[in-house]
Amino acid sequence: MFIARQPIFNQNLDVFGYELLFRSDHQSKEFDGSSPTRATATVVSGLFESNIDQIVDDKCAFVNFDGDFIQSSTLELIEPHRLIIEVLEGVEVDDSLIARLKELKNKGYKIALDDFVESYEEYPLVPLADIIKFDIMATPLDKIGSTVQKARLQKKILLAEKIETEEEFLQAKEMKFHLFQGYFFSKPRIIKKSDKRTISNTHYTRLLSELKKEEPSYQILAEIIEQDVNLAYRLMRVASIRSGDDLLYSIKRALTYMGLEEIERWINILMLQAIDHSKPKELMRISLIRTKFAEAIANHGNLKHLRREAAMMGLFSTIDAILDKNMSDALKDISLPSSIKEVLIDQKGALLPVHELLMAYEKGDWDATETIANRMGIEASILYYEYLSTIEWARKTFEVIDM
Repeated sequence: MFIARQPIFNQNLDVFGYELLFRSDHQSKEFDGSSPTRATATVVSGLFESNIDQIVDDKCAFVNFDGDFIQSSTLELIEPHRLIIEVLEGVEVDDSLIARLKELKNKGYKIALDDFVESYEEYPLVPLADIIKFDIMATPLDKIGSTVQKARLQKKILLAEKIETEEEFLQAKEMKFHLFQGYFFSKPRIIKKSDKRTISNTHYTRLLSELKKEEPSYQILAEIIEQDVNLAYRLMRVASIRSGDDLLYSIKRALTYMGLEEIERWINILMLQAIDHSKPKELMRISLIRTKFAEAIANHGNLKHLRREAAMMGLFSTIDAILDKNMSDALKDISLPSSIKEVLIDQKGALLPVHELLMAYEKGDWDATETIANRMGIEASILYYEYLSTIEWARKTFEVIDM
């Protein structure tokens, strides 16, 4: 099966939950009637068996349910405070469905109406809904003002999805929407040219310069790190995880436990994290997920020799949003291999298949995912396990660097 997650933010751009995007491995392009139910059952049982925290951290999961699956007891495997039941648009509403939703609400589950386009006053599921989702492409914000106002008066939680720009986010926020979904947060803002933010930090620059040498010196790396107590503290935390019960007597000894490749990865991660604390933390999480997932894609496909470059490409794929610059300007002063700059700036080059597969999977474009994976010689089922592993790695990594 395939599964990915898309963040849902509150007004402060903190993550409220994740919508899970999913499909069964061999599901046909045209659903055969029972396929959506089987796919949902696979996801719910997977959430239960693999521990829901592994996929959505400590947040709640938004999952789409059709009428048949709502009647199933399988969804009750997930605790009510962790699951938002999204009732798919177009579901057949009858007395049996209404009775079942009332039963689920009494058990503590929250009900969301997905892609709401119905008459607010007349649609029979509105009284049962805790959350109402508006697809702003299908129902533009300037067309739903009166409906939004009615819903707010009834204390509904309003969610605007498919928000793609900061302007749309601000408009929805002004209309008092509570939750926001889309990729608006991962795009650069329009800022004044006088903004001087760069990624040039003396310690990071010196470390990366040393790491680029043919034979980097652990001693020189240690001396640079020792000049920054915050950097030294974070390094020791990371190295302590690697060393197990072995005591670390020095920065140099800590570095040897990590190895040069891992040191370079961590320095890049910490450098990005230090740039701008005004950005949503989810942007950093996505960078972490992409760096590890891109490396896994290259490693399983026919680009094993470019796995390090793939990892770096994934890490820097959000640098334009972090710096609020176009990608070309953001990467101008960074010493990166041409293969990374080619794909991030011009969408071409040897790493393009990795980037395309990464983005298709992240957005839940499963047809493109299968096509690109097959072209790269990757068994599609491997992506599911690698993605879960990547989320877990990113979570642990974020705990260390988010100090």
